[in-house]
Amino acid sequence: MKTKKIKAPVTLITGGSRSGKSAFAQQQAEQIDGPRLFIATCPRIDSEMDERILRHRQDREGLGWQTTEVPLRLIEELERTQAGTTVLIDCLTLWTNNLMHEAEQHQQDISEDQISALAEALAQAACNHQGQVFLVTNEVGLGVIPDNPLVRRYRDLIGRCNQVIAAFADQVFLVSCGIPMQLK
Repeated sequence: MKTKKIKAPVTLITGGSRSGKSAFAQQQAEQIDGPRLFIATCPRIDSEMDERILRHRQDREGLGWQTTEVPLRLIEELERTQAGTTVLIDCLTLWTNNLMHEAEQHQQDISEDQISALAEALAQAACNHQGQVFLVTNEVGLGVIPDNPLVRRYRDLIGRCNQVIAAFADQVFLVSCGIPMQLK
């Protein structure tokens, strides 16, 4: 008789900048017993960003978190994460930015089809992980239409990434003013 693999839930948490989405994701993850891994996608680019990273690390200090900084290779990092580990990936918005920057360094662009494929591979890795996975992202499509092609493409890629991840996710939350609202 084959044993059926039990899949832990995948949760997508979105919202605007400083909406409280990361804090909500962390609170949800900390309700789960066992090892916890925080995968940070934020690149270290200046002293202000270094201070933000330090502040976020301090917020998790003493709460059982291991932290790793992975600006690009989220799928590989998730695939090698120990079974039973609760994973929080923060955030897909910066991951998309990092992918765009990496492509630009090679005089390439990322299309919506490419980001869809990458997001689907990430979602599949999250679904295959034997532990709960929380993914944090920004909702960037509620504002004005950006005034230049690069920012419009960035907004479109994030929107596409979010849609693909949300389709795979078991739960989706939108956080506004620190208040989480369950969408799925």
